[in-house]
Amino acid sequence: MRRVHVIVGGEVQGVGYRYTMRMVAREAGVSGWVRNRRDGSVEAEVEGTPGQVDEVLAWMAGGPPGAIVESAAVTDASPTGGRGFEVLPTA
Repeated sequence: MRRVHVIVGGEVQGVGYRYTMRMVAREAGVSGWVRNRRDGSVEAEVEGTPGQVDEVLAWMAGGPPGAIVESAAVTDASPTGGRGFEVLPTA
C-alpha cells in the first residue's frame, strides 16, 4: 500500500474540488481525506495501491472544471490502513 500527503495550490477553493475529489477517490477505491486550508490551498491524504494512488494524483493535477491547479506538492506518508474517503473541515 502507498499513502501520500498532497497540498494543491491555485484556484482550488469554491470550484467543487473537495467534493469531486471525494467521488473520484471513492471510484478509485482509495481511502483518506481532503480539506481546504486557510491559505487557499487544498490538502489531502490518499492511500491505496500504487496504481490507485497514481490515478487520483493524475486527477488532482487538473481538478474539476473551473479549477486552476498551479502546484501539487506530493510527499510519501506511512500507510494507516484506513477505510473510506471523507471531506474534513477546513484546517
